[in-house]
Amino acid sequence: MEKPSHTILGIDPGTLVMGYALIRITGTQPALIEMGVLQLARHRDPYIRLQLIHEKVADLIAVHRPGGFAVEAPFFGKNVQSMLKLGRAQGVAIAAAMHAGLPVMEYSPRKVKQSIAGNGNATKLQVWMMLRRLLSLQERPEYLDASDALAVAVCHFFQQGRPVSSSPIGGWKEFIRKNPGKVAGGSI
Repeated sequence: MEKPSHTILGIDPGTLVMGYALIRITGTQPALIEMGVLQLARHRDPYIRLQLIHEKVADLIAVHRPGGFAVEAPFFGKNVQSMLKLGRAQGVAIAAAMHAGLPVMEYSPRKVKQSIAGNGNATKLQVWMMLRRLLSLQERPEYLDASDALAVAVCHFFQQGRPVSSSPIGGWKEFIRKNPGKVAGGSI
């Protein structure tokens, strides 16, 4: 029996541009529902920006009714003021999710990159290229903040325990037999 579908909302917090993405999981397959950005730079008042972040996250939750919420943790840089602002943006997004009763998970940028691209130091473009393959996407988003949010949502999906294959493989010999292109030499 196939598992029922559910939705995950991923957020890449920011005070100038906030990325968001929603994926639907049906069985063991993720599919993109929507991704985009919330442009905040034109608003000079930082509290208006925080209010807009809260409203956007609350609206996405009300419309799509996700079962999970994943957010990228602030990157620890040298600029303390930037970190504080980013932490506030993240906190407001988390508060909107908690108010809606959603379980919240936070992932470091390194964990997200490792989960998607297999390399915790991958570039945003490398992460996007892997997401394109994983989800069969065509067009690159205008802002990579949107694809970063998609990466957060997919990372959360992977952390929930996605089976590698619908039919179990009975050892290395069988794996090599079924996947000759994935192994140098291709035979035993």
